[in-house]
This record gives sequence, C-alpha cells and structure tokens, in this order.
Amino acid sequence: MGVEEHTQEPTAAGETAAEELTVETTASGTRYPIAPGYRVNVRTGPGTSYRIVRTLPYGQKIPIYCQKPGERVTGPYGTSNLWDNIANGQFVADAYVYTGRDGYVAPRCD
Repeated sequence: MGVEEHTQEPTAAGETAAEELTVETTASGTRYPIAPGYRVNVRTGPGTSYRIVRTLPYGQKIPIYCQKPGERVTGPYGTSNLWDNIANGQFVADAYVYTGRDGYVAPRCD
C-alpha cells in the first residue's frame, strides 16, 4: 500500500472535472494536470522521506522533464513507484499526475 502524498479538496456531489484532465502541448513543452481536487507535495527526491519544497495548488499543470523510480505511492491514478521531475531537484509522485498512460512518458532521470 502506498503513502498519502496530498491534501484533497472536498467536492460537490456530481461535480466533474473532465476538462482538467487534458494534457497540454505547446511550443514551450507538454504540461500534465495534477488530479482534480488534490494539492500535491513537491519533494527534493523520489520518496516521502525527502523534504517538501512546496505544495502545488489545485488545478496545476506541470512539465515532466524526466522520471525516476522511487518510493511506491498510491493516488487517484493507481499505485506507482514513478516520480516526476518537474524542476531542478523537485519531484512529485506520478500516481497524482494525469499522463494518459501507465509507465514512463519522459526519459529516465540520471
């Protein structure tokens, strides 16, 4: 079983967030949405024992520069040991990021 890595916003009954689940591709790169209703911790490495550097706001879309295996975490998109590098020294658990598929969507981090 994975570790909780978020805070969740309460939602109204019947509320849908399908619009938020679109991957954006622009000239500056691809951005992936965080699961609707979640604020996700950004950490210095691929696991919950790493220091939190910030928390992403609700509705945030993030770039994924590379991915790295680490601690297994359970989120709205399943259980995974993948962590997404979103900036230099900053990682989020892939189980909270809508990429449209299981597994790697970016190169492995060195």
